[in-house]
Amino acid sequence: MDFELSSEQRMILEYGDRVAQEFDRRYWMSYAEKHESPKELFERIAADGFLGLMVPEAYGGGGQGMLEMALFMEGLSNNGIPLLSLVVSSTMSLALIAMHGSEEQKQKYLPAACRGEIKFCFAITEPNAGSNTMEITTLARRDGKGFRLNGQKTFITDADTSDYALVVARTRAHDEVERKTDGFTLFILDMKKQGVGKTVIPVSIPMPESQWMLFFDDVEFDEADVLGTVDKGFTILFDTLNPERIILSALCVGIGRYALRKAVEYANERKVFNKVPIGAYQGLQHPLAIAHAEVEMAGLMTHKAAWSFDRRLPAGEYANMAKYAAAEAGIHAVDASIQCFGGNGFTKEYGMFDLYPMVRLLRTAPLNREMVLNYIGEKVLGLPRSY
Repeated sequence: MDFELSSEQRMILEYGDRVAQEFDRRYWMSYAEKHESPKELFERIAADGFLGLMVPEAYGGGGQGMLEMALFMEGLSNNGIPLLSLVVSSTMSLALIAMHGSEEQKQKYLPAACRGEIKFCFAITEPNAGSNTMEITTLARRDGKGFRLNGQKTFITDADTSDYALVVARTRAHDEVERKTDGFTLFILDMKKQGVGKTVIPVSIPMPESQWMLFFDDVEFDEADVLGTVDKGFTILFDTLNPERIILSALCVGIGRYALRKAVEYANERKVFNKVPIGAYQGLQHPLAIAHAEVEMAGLMTHKAAWSFDRRLPAGEYANMAKYAAAEAGIHAVDASIQCFGGNGFTKEYGMFDLYPMVRLLRTAPLNREMVLNYIGEKVLGLPRSY
């Protein structure tokens, strides 16, 4: 693996520096506190060709890979702009359609999505299944003409502002299959279809994205709405679940860097006692140094996971380790930075504590730390299954 970024990759990473000159952290927070999408920022990202970064050029995208998408998120987050919408739309939905969609689906959805004219969300999590995707109960039954979908989903990001959703459903119930991974099908859902309902889930975290419960009551689909192959959807899910973990790792790395940069600036300026900058005291210096080391190590694992995914190598091991390392590093970096600011770390003026809820969320979601460690223990170390 070459650790040197190409000139194009460096440009993608540094794009966040440029866009943040106009759409900075204060701009992001003005929308985050209202749970409203930063429309002007997304219009700029779309106009600059970054919404469809992982979509082939033939369909209006950038023709780049997972590593470039991670660098894009990293660059934005380095400037305190963590856009979760890019996770569910650009990374999980558009890239999956580009890889597994029919030619008709690619032509219909991808160019418009790359231009920012339509938006996707991703619907997999269910209230009673949680992390146990095998036992989702949302069911699409054939009805002669096509399918009828019934069930519900929870914690669906941006369901209110999305035109379409990729819905993970069962076309054969859990007790009707020989292998628990059989019977999954992915559908492209028009959110305006009859039978689709939604209810907002209030959350305490300041972020532009909102969370929703979705309800499906005899929603009609036909064969043209199937992404991939009926009953074989599980085989393509990892083409979106590993990227989800990689892109969120990049987000945590970036937020960790942003927090540390603010803390270092403050620690070099703030003077107390003998008029010595507080950054000279090891009680503050060492936690910041440790956090910096953790963040950069997590960044390397994130890049390795993305590099592996782009080469169609097994990426689950690295994606899960990146997710674990980056979430923990992000939390430690933000916590050490808040401590550095003292009381000022909790004020709106300095904006440090506002960073904490996001990184703390990503220890739990979209796959919690315990399930990540279960994967590493069983799949990587070869220990007995623990659950």
